[in-house]
Amino acid sequence: MQARMKNPAMVHPDVLQPLMAVAKALKQGSVPERTLELVHLRASQINGCAFCVDMGVREARKGGETDDRLHAVAVWRESPLFNDAERAALAFAEAATRLSDRSDPVPDDVWNAAARHYEEPALAQLVLFVAMTNMWNRINVPVRQVPGAGW
Repeated sequence: MQARMKNPAMVHPDVLQPLMAVAKALKQGSVPERTLELVHLRASQINGCAFCVDMGVREARKGGETDDRLHAVAVWRESPLFNDAERAALAFAEAATRLSDRSDPVPDDVWNAAARHYEEPALAQLVLFVAMTNMWNRINVPVRQVPGAGW
């Protein structure tokens, strides 16, 4: 696999730094960083972003995530390795990533489950983090960023 071009955020000189600042800011909050890494990984799996899956696994491992849990993210519903708050975050990430899959993209049961575990500032963090992950996926997939190759 060969990238079609460098990451567009690297090509456009005024974009990368603000995007990285937003990404860093979104890790600050009450949603555990390990949960955010799981959410990033799941959305990236759904979107087929090999670069983001690779980077997400690397970042999650640095944060202390286990290989067992990383391997189980794709089948989190069937795995006993995730707590209720992580399950709610993963369900929300899936729904917010698959917006066109149903007439009510993020149904009340998914939203309410997340709201039971995360207060409004944390929900905002989760919404923004999922959106940011989807943005990175939509940047990296079209230009075929190569996993492990860096930007």
